Amino acid sequence: MAAVSLRLGDLVWGKLGRYPPWPGKIVNPPKDLKKPRGKKCFFVKFFGTEDHAWIKVEQLKPYHAHKEEMIKINKGKRFQQAVDAVEEFLRRAKGKDQTSSHTSADDKNRRNSSEERSRPNSGDEKRKLSLSEGKVKKNMGEGKKRVTSGSAERGSKCLKRAQEQSPRKRGRPPKDEKDLTIPESSTVKGMMAGPMAAFKWQPTASEPVKDADPHFHHFLLSQTEKPAVCYQAITKKLKVCEEETGSTSIQAADSTAVNGSITPTDKKIGFLGLGLMGSGIVSNLLKMGHTVTVWNRTAEKEGARLGRTPAEVVSTCDITFACVSDPKAAKDLVLGPSGVLQGIRPGKCYVDMSTVDADTVTELAQVIVSRGGRFLEAPVSGNQQLSNDGMLVILAAGDRGLYEDCSSCFQAMGKTSFFLGEVGNAAKMMLIVNMVQGSFMATIAEGLTLAQVTGQSQQTLLDILNQGQLASIFLDQKCQNILQGNFKPDFYLKYIQKDLRLAIALGDAVNHPTPMAAAANEVYKRAKALDQSDNDMSAVYRAYIH
Repeated sequence: MAAVSLRLGDLVWGKLGRYPPWPGKIVNPPKDLKKPRGKKCFFVKFFGTEDHAWIKVEQLKPYHAHKEEMIKINKGKRFQQAVDAVEEFLRRAKGKDQTSSHTSADDKNRRNSSEERSRPNSGDEKRKLSLSEGKVKKNMGEGKKRVTSGSAERGSKCLKRAQEQSPRKRGRPPKDEKDLTIPESSTVKGMMAGPMAAFKWQPTASEPVKDADPHFHHFLLSQTEKPAVCYQAITKKLKVCEEETGSTSIQAADSTAVNGSITPTDKKIGFLGLGLMGSGIVSNLLKMGHTVTVWNRTAEKEGARLGRTPAEVVSTCDITFACVSDPKAAKDLVLGPSGVLQGIRPGKCYVDMSTVDADTVTELAQVIVSRGGRFLEAPVSGNQQLSNDGMLVILAAGDRGLYEDCSSCFQAMGKTSFFLGEVGNAAKMMLIVNMVQGSFMATIAEGLTLAQVTGQSQQTLLDILNQGQLASIFLDQKCQNILQGNFKPDFYLKYIQKDLRLAIALGDAVNHPTPMAAAANEVYKRAKALDQSDNDMSAVYRAYIH
């Protein structure tokens, strides 16, 4: 986009990352948010979302001048909702202007009327001039007294009336000025006593929120006799980093990556496992200023210290994270030769981010705690791209104090974290989440193949889905993988099949049927038999065409 002359308060189209140009308004940034160095940029709040970002001027266009152009090239439902929000904002602003205009006109008329009343009549003037000098002086003296007295009385009444009509403190804007603010989603309106959040949460008097970050959310789910949910936000500073597109942004829950300037913990961090997920997590920990020591069977991580064994990493670090592939790998890492358990001492902390079953994570917790260690399970929902972008969703359970100690680390690696109570709850929730995702992916593949064999366009099917209620980044990306024949792993097929298997076992353990997951699992098993294990989960499509 070409550079334009803009100023505070202007409506604009802003280009953020790989997203299409979006309507927004140039606003003042938060006081504690520094402007990024480099090219000139403005802080833009986007309509219809909870996003706000520093956008460089070349990525901005005036709203009105390019409205028709943008509407033609963007047809999505959310985009239209954003445009509608802009128009509503403009209608409110126009109504405010008209109200101000009428008020100003009324004030002018009142002033003119007052001047007319105080101005002497021309006929009276002529008659007064015909009087004798003494009489004129007498009349003038009396008139002066009357005018002075009347003016003082009127002035006193006007002042009193103004004070009665305007009880506001000096400098405070009138109430109707609030109509000029950017319209928010219902979630944001409910959060105006605190920060914005990507989830519906109403803070209560017993849960005060102070300076919470609008881009990272901790959720503490209390475990009581009756299911209860307690949402609390934990403070953090905003993260900022450069994107390849040339914009520097602070991301909300539904935006592409950026996590910028946070205050890293002074604790020494260890990390075990640098696979698809672990590598991106460590990169973000380092980027945000954490001191990290890593161990991996096959690779090192630039910028991180290298530990020779898992035991060595645990013994030299305060908090050690691990992210490995499956229950067996998780157990071997802890219980094997030179494993985590050998490095555990009283006060040492271990956080397992692997997606495993509840029995496995409970066993690991018991052996860690038996050595005086502290344990937290924290599997993550996401893929390689979200890991690289620091936009994972973290599901934690176990030692709540350790969860809070990990705050800056979770902020560096994710956009949201949930605390789910006792050990095992996060494992169960993670398997359910991945069960839904895996089943959905299999259904997408089934629909695309059915479209093909019935003579329908797969691209048209994707276009239709993208305009409907199922529209999502996940749907679009996975369909694009299939249409382009690109199955480079973003989430290994073998791991989603593993999660489906574990989710089915979870259902069996409580005698709950999972027929949809079972059917999807069989399709993934067929895809694995076709050597698709190390491809992306979207390669399940090949199970339908062979």
